[in-house]
Amino acid sequence: MAVDVWIPAGTAPAHRARLPEGIAIHELPAAETLTDRLGRGDFLVADYNPPRVIEAIHRLDDLRVVQAMAAGVDWLLDAIPTGVTLCDGAGVHDVPVAEWVVMMTLAAYHNLPTYVDAQRTGRWHRAGIDAGGDDLEGATVLIVGYGSIGRAVEARLTPFGVRVLRVARHPREGVHSLTELAALLPEADVVVILLPLTAQTRGLVDARFLSAMRPGALLVNPARGAIVDTEALTGAVLAGRLRAALDVTDPEPLPDGHPLWSAAGVLITPHVAGSVRKLLDRAWRLIADQVRRYQTGAPLRNVVVDGY
Repeated sequence: MAVDVWIPAGTAPAHRARLPEGIAIHELPAAETLTDRLGRGDFLVADYNPPRVIEAIHRLDDLRVVQAMAAGVDWLLDAIPTGVTLCDGAGVHDVPVAEWVVMMTLAAYHNLPTYVDAQRTGRWHRAGIDAGGDDLEGATVLIVGYGSIGRAVEARLTPFGVRVLRVARHPREGVHSLTELAALLPEADVVVILLPLTAQTRGLVDARFLSAMRPGALLVNPARGAIVDTEALTGAVLAGRLRAALDVTDPEPLPDGHPLWSAAGVLITPHVAGSVRKLLDRAWRLIADQVRRYQTGAPLRNVVVDGY
């Protein structure tokens, strides 16, 4: 019997063509047009449309695998039935998110927002011998959540002459445990949050965490907004203790007039760190490989256990 694979309607022909032969491909329409029962579906491709994906999960018969395009699957965890394997998109976002981290860190260190504002008002704004801010040579970067994106960040920051500290849920040689954070935070000039959002990580970056950071340090968060206590972060940046570069916030988007929009030392992008033109090509390479693995009985990659 052919493997029944459900993919989003409108999937580009070039991406469909990556899927192996010998499978039955079905297109998943918009959530509001789904029938009560969709029929058999061994393998469901979960794109970036949560309502459609979650509705489909509950309307497919004999579902075995849900393959997400996104690396973060916190929004999917509660929708996965017992006996169904969830795989995330780890690896798909490594390059763009790592580049975003480097971009925002350099922008913060070299005072780029100040000069962008000056350009918009037509001012040649240069004040003092250190007008260019700081360089990264000798800085200590603490990566909290050292997985594939963390490795990509380290590879791109190492040529700048930084020292890298690594933390993960599963400690190993060269990688500290989360229980060691309190001792490591005062050493870091830059703290990069790359954790998934789980019950254990929600609100992890709270007032205590922020107060342990070195004065003037930069918090960089392209992960999930709810990992950071927004009120505590707002207080820290308004007091001038910390700086922040955020691609995600809690709530998201921030309300109009929220202090973080205009706070000195804060850079915000609208959850776009991983949204580059090559994203879908990378995602479909992973999806095609996973369908082939399921089809042949090979072990699946990126199987999610305990939210990771």
